Amino acid sequence: MKVLVTGASGFVGRALVAELLLSGHQVRACSRVGARAPGSDAENFTISSIDGSTDWYDALQSIDAVVHLAARVHVMSDDSSDPLSEFRRVNTAGTLNLARQAALVGVKRLVFISSIKVNGDWTSTDRPFQPSDPVHPNEPYGQSKHEAEKGLRLLAKETELEVVIVRPPLVYGLGVKANFSALARLVRRGLPVPLGAVVTNRRSLVGIENLIDFLRVCLDHPEAANQTFMVSDGEDLSTAALILRMAKAMDRRARLFAVPCSVLRVAANLLGKRQVADRLLGNLQVSIELNNLLLGWAPKISVDDGLRNALNATAVD
Repeated sequence: MKVLVTGASGFVGRALVAELLLSGHQVRACSRVGARAPGSDAENFTISSIDGSTDWYDALQSIDAVVHLAARVHVMSDDSSDPLSEFRRVNTAGTLNLARQAALVGVKRLVFISSIKVNGDWTSTDRPFQPSDPVHPNEPYGQSKHEAEKGLRLLAKETELEVVIVRPPLVYGLGVKANFSALARLVRRGLPVPLGAVVTNRRSLVGIENLIDFLRVCLDHPEAANQTFMVSDGEDLSTAALILRMAKAMDRRARLFAVPCSVLRVAANLLGKRQVADRLLGNLQVSIELNNLLLGWAPKISVDDGLRNALNATAVD
């Protein structure tokens, strides 16, 4: 196949381009102007911006399938005066514009990387989100992704374009930044972490290797057409367990000490870090039963192997 990958210079995009090339596909790697190209073996393509008016004609020529990774990403602090409009401009209008043009030129399939935030920010213990669950996006990023999903499903009914929607939770791997990297630095440096009491929550994660393997399957599996999937490593961990497993992966000793969760929440609220506390203390689980049922897919590597791959390098120092 010849595959167009948008957002090809990003964390997931680079890994996907490399895997597709290894699998024998031809890849047109699309990145923003000024971004570092993902690899010399791909056909690199640049675009100035993504919104409802972007011209994708040249990028889509002779393409069999598209993996749409490019997005305005969720940020903890957004200084835009109208965040929802900005997210919609890129994530909703930009996505649907690309999909319409793909359908017009005869692209067979579009794989859209959405977000678990379409479902919401938390789950009840041992009641993971299912792809068929009602959605409850409660902030602009998740809302914009939800609206893009709705538009894509309608387009799939009206055209011959097949759409596959994938909602990942937190993605980790070599080179990832943000909260995962910050937590890894604490563990690597042997600093005390006050999360030893956070043992009853459960959170789903997906290693970059498992996510990329799943996207590769979604590109051409006949049963993936017009389906919505979640993806994870298949093992959900408490925050304390994750820290212990991270320490093991780095051959370090985790210096966990227990502060009651109620105290942690109060402290986080006083510091304006409520969202951080929600991520560390709450539950967010996803079901991947449908992946196995329809596609025969199971995680390629374990959590422990994924953590070793992600953390046994200087990228988190």
